[in-house]
Amino acid sequence: MFPSVKHCAALAILIVCGTAAHAADWSDTSIGYRYGDKFAEPFGPNDIKKNIFNLTHVSGYKYGTNFFNVDMLLSDSKDPAGAGSTNGAQEVYVVYRHTLDLEKVSGKSFKFGPIRGAGLTAGFDFNTKSDAGYNSKKRMIVAGPTLMVDVPGFLNVSLLQLWESNAPYNTFTNTSTPRYRYKPHPMLNLAWGIPLSKDSPLSFEGFANFIASKGKDEFGGNTAAETNVDMQIMYDMSGLVSAKPSSFKVGLEYQYWKNKFGNDSNGPAGDGAFAKTPMIRAEYHF
Repeated sequence: MFPSVKHCAALAILIVCGTAAHAADWSDTSIGYRYGDKFAEPFGPNDIKKNIFNLTHVSGYKYGTNFFNVDMLLSDSKDPAGAGSTNGAQEVYVVYRHTLDLEKVSGKSFKFGPIRGAGLTAGFDFNTKSDAGYNSKKRMIVAGPTLMVDVPGFLNVSLLQLWESNAPYNTFTNTSTPRYRYKPHPMLNLAWGIPLSKDSPLSFEGFANFIASKGKDEFGGNTAAETNVDMQIMYDMSGLVSAKPSSFKVGLEYQYWKNKFGNDSNGPAGDGAFAKTPMIRAEYHF
């Protein structure tokens, strides 16, 4: 019997991520904070306030790069922790990506036109959230090719296949849903960090995810294609505090998230499935 596509993807991830055991040639680790008061959640009200703390690690080694991020999201009472609770929900969301640089592995150049290189990316997302309605327990494996665009800083464009599942628990009805696997579906991902000029302390950073519908949800409803664009202008203020460059950054961030988590904003999920959120952001790199 031939292995399933999912098993092949898992094997590819083990192979790709296994190469990351090599010592890092460079690394950047940071802690950060961001705040906004215009967050939204499907089937809920708009204008939720959230404080978000994050730990991010990026590193490069002989054959590629690693990216790891964990967000802790603390909502106000408009996104309650449970049925009848006056406390806000708490969520932890983890992302890991490893990109294997094909030129570094093979010794052959993959440059053409505006493209400076190519790679294979694999990784995972998972989250856990305590909230009144859904209590997400997401698990997702991702894998696919990446093109590296020749720009100052970096701009990576990836076409990733997603294998996602969830096992929510509704505190209103005390109903637990067995882990449900959505239809495998593709995502076009862009990730970038580009200085605005050679000697400028300003940089344009962020990501964009364009995600196809994942078929039926765990309750039998249709899901919608999803757009999530998160971008920020960051100012390197390290010189003002006599620190090494890129140690302290502050900036403004904006997130545009339509059909959040695949919920149709024109359907029962309502305006809560369409978040348009300005934020302030601060980072310390070490």
